[in-house]
Amino acid sequence: MDILASRTLLHPVDLDRTLAFYRDGLGLAVAREFGSGDHRGVVFFAGGGFLEVVGTGPDHGRPGVGLWLQVRSMNSTVDELADRGVTLARAPVLEPWGLVEAWVDDPDGVRIHLVEVPDDHPLRRDTRQVPPTFP
Repeated sequence: MDILASRTLLHPVDLDRTLAFYRDGLGLAVAREFGSGDHRGVVFFAGGGFLEVVGTGPDHGRPGVGLWLQVRSMNSTVDELADRGVTLARAPVLEPWGLVEAWVDDPDGVRIHLVEVPDDHPLRRDTRQVPPTFP
């Protein structure tokens, strides 16, 4: 499996309370915000990695933490995992936010989001303004 990027995902019981804690309490800088309603989320800079607080998690059962692993090719990744005997918790789906996601669960129930970023997704575009060049 060819991993390009990763982040830790938190699916909190109370999204607003948890966002306020990481943003205002800990003072983490925001890398990006996305979505709305139950699917809104914020990705924070966390040292050498990212922390994504998104949606809501269970108040019991499966842990409210997960891993986000960006892969180069979802098809190749799914085939490789099948060859290794890893069962998908959910087959690849193009999500409303534009990413292709499949899920696997570790032996303790931690959800692992395998993510492919399509070529036309905003994460692949550089939206910065190019400063003028000086003679």
